Amino acid sequence: MSKVFIVGGSGRVATELIKDLVAAGNEVVAGARQPDKIVKLNGVTPVALDLHGDVAKIASLMAGSNAVYFVAGSRGKDLLQTDAMGAVKTMQAASRAGIKRYIMLSSMYALEPEKWADYPALASITDYNIAKFFADNYLIKSTDLDYTIIQPAVLTEEAGTGKVNFGPGDEITNPIPDVAQVLANVLNADNTIDKVIMMRTGDTPIKDAIKAL
Repeated sequence: MSKVFIVGGSGRVATELIKDLVAAGNEVVAGARQPDKIVKLNGVTPVALDLHGDVAKIASLMAGSNAVYFVAGSRGKDLLQTDAMGAVKTMQAASRAGIKRYIMLSSMYALEPEKWADYPALASITDYNIAKFFADNYLIKSTDLDYTIIQPAVLTEEAGTGKVNFGPGDEITNPIPDVAQVLANVLNADNTIDKVIMMRTGDTPIKDAIKAL
């Protein structure tokens, strides 16, 4: 199994993701500005991580990990320094630490700004999508990381269904546990490397949907 570094380790998605990764036998180092809010489980090491800090400091926290997840989000309060530049710093830090695998939590249609106005739920988070547009583009075009970008629809605090549809579509919600499960399951799925995966509530079991990519 892997040693995994989580950026944004105290968030809603991160909490579910950490549970899934640990259940699969991985060791997790979870970084957050308030590490005391990270879920307490065996196999999880909380560390203080400030995305306003420098790349060298972030890289030192990542050292020894096999993969990095970026699941941080400022929820509109710090878009430039967390959601945009903070993400870029973690990509640079991963490269500096010799880590190739990088999994990004993004937003549906983040790379297609012309779509945002078509969906009120996306239009309402336009500034967040702008931050993700630049972060996703940097990951694809300006790094040589083995990336997977997961672009879920609007996150909802509902029970997971264990089922998804991948690709564009008009169903624009995802229960948070399903997003976390997809993130966890792509870790060792080499067929997801260098792919951008849109996801939404659907009818295909998550493992089958990933296998079919």
